[in-house]
Amino acid sequence: MTIFKGLLSRATVVALTVAACFVVMSVPVQSAEIKYVVNKEPITSYDIQRRTAMLRLMQRGGNIRQIATDEMIDQVLRNQEVRRLRISISNQQVDSAYERFAKSNGMSVRQMDGILGQSGVTKEHFKAFIRSQMGWGQAVSQRSSAENRNIDDAVRAMMQDGQKPSTTEYVLQQVILVVPERERRSILSRRKREAQTLRQQMTSCDTSRAVAATMLDVSIRDLGRVLEPELPPEWEKPVKAAQSGTATSSIETERGVEFLLICSTRQASDDKVAQLLYQQEQAEKGGNQQDALGATYTAELRKRAQIVER
Repeated sequence: MTIFKGLLSRATVVALTVAACFVVMSVPVQSAEIKYVVNKEPITSYDIQRRTAMLRLMQRGGNIRQIATDEMIDQVLRNQEVRRLRISISNQQVDSAYERFAKSNGMSVRQMDGILGQSGVTKEHFKAFIRSQMGWGQAVSQRSSAENRNIDDAVRAMMQDGQKPSTTEYVLQQVILVVPERERRSILSRRKREAQTLRQQMTSCDTSRAVAATMLDVSIRDLGRVLEPELPPEWEKPVKAAQSGTATSSIETERGVEFLLICSTRQASDDKVAQLLYQQEQAEKGGNQQDALGATYTAELRKRAQIVER
């Protein structure tokens, strides 16, 4: 299971794809006024204006202004709960999700930025929405585990023959051949050829940095241990297809051309594996229970909150 599955509604995907085909009139930004204060945290008219624009882009019906207001209040409450639980979503996670969303809709990040800007949503607001959704998903998962099944229950539920379920654990390095945006058209093809050369030369994570040093603008990040269910969607098939000590096929990203180096693999069987596989199994059955739990959780936060309309 990945945290990106179900992150955004299908309506959003369709609407953004359609919007990419049209020239959208710029939406003027109004002066911001504080409209609500939620547990001492303000929500401005500009926040509501941008959420309203996003709902229109999603082709939502009904009283859009009121729906936008309610969504912003819920988002603030959820963000506060995420902070209380000390759940942290990094900028890199948000940027990666944003990039994948653009790519899945046949757009570059720059095109995505343009559509969101012209429609009045802004990329900042949409990224804040993504961050909130990701954090809230983790909060609901924690609540679900606490209320319904602890980790031992998950292990027992998946045990078939007296042994814990297992999955492949990878130790990975990420290799990035950097391509500056301003030089993308002129050097991207060359960087793809260079990536192919590096892929063939890199046979060990111990020597990868020495190999990379022979080429300009190559960055290597140690990703550490990653269980198979934790692999991001774009890397799942390439990683599974590669052998230990070899590199995956390369992909084009906003940063440039990237591939992963498989440092080592092993079969892992422990409580974390069991929990991940159990959560994956539950997700494949559908998200109705999680949606219901999330709605109940949000209602509880609203009931305890101090919400003041200005």
